[in-house]
Amino acid sequence: MQRLCIHTITTKPWDLETALEKYRNAGVTGITVWQDAAQAVGINRAGSLLQESGLEIVAYCRGGFFPHLEEAGRMKAIEENKKMLDEAAAIEAPMLVLVCGSAPGQSLETSRDQIKKGIESLLPRAEENKVALAIEPLHPMYADTRSAINSLSMANDFAEHFNSPWVGVAVDVYHIWWEPGLKEQIVRCGSNQNLLAFHICDWKMPTADMLLDRGIMGEGCIPIQKISQWVDEAGFAGHREVEIFSQKYWEGDQDEYLNKIITAYKNHYPKEIIA
Repeated sequence: MQRLCIHTITTKPWDLETALEKYRNAGVTGITVWQDAAQAVGINRAGSLLQESGLEIVAYCRGGFFPHLEEAGRMKAIEENKKMLDEAAAIEAPMLVLVCGSAPGQSLETSRDQIKKGIESLLPRAEENKVALAIEPLHPMYADTRSAINSLSMANDFAEHFNSPWVGVAVDVYHIWWEPGLKEQIVRCGSNQNLLAFHICDWKMPTADMLLDRGIMGEGCIPIQKISQWVDEAGFAGHREVEIFSQKYWEGDQDEYLNKIITAYKNHYPKEIIA
């Protein structure tokens, strides 16, 4: 439980104050804060609540969405990301997770070039605020609008291009479990000190919705224990972040849902298997 973190989006119906209380009482030790939850109470109030909670602030979500067909859109995205870096610093989050974006109507190569330029433009603000930028590769089914970075291999290429302590990678099992050579890419990420975050959930069979039907660990086909072992062996000792988008679970009792998450986590991480 010392490594269990939950994203506020996972229990979306709860406001930040409720989530903090419920997580803490359940023995959760970390929280990743989504912008909507922080802005709902105001950034300063959010920072105070987080500091009083005793939970570790693992990350702030989610920046990115750099590609646009028009320059004005790209400039607006950069300014929004700078604001998010400032907000992350205000709540003392050590990293901003980037869902990098993609723009229909232009090639993926063009979108990737715009992502690279967008991250480059954020580096001075990231260093100033002491907030790292974590590039999260997304499953290829999101290559249309959500991200042109669609594999861990590609995310590694980007992080190594910048060769900066302020740029790394967020590994989410939902997006990369399918990838050929995954173990080698995880090792590569860790050996270059680029493995900043690790997200867990499950891929349900069949998936009813491409975005809002993620499963609790054990409900699907992702080899979570195996991937977790590779991540640990690559030198990662941070929190395991539960990030679940599920209309089904959001519509249900959130206390029961949280209990299911805790039980599933304990089943996947018994002490005798993964320390």
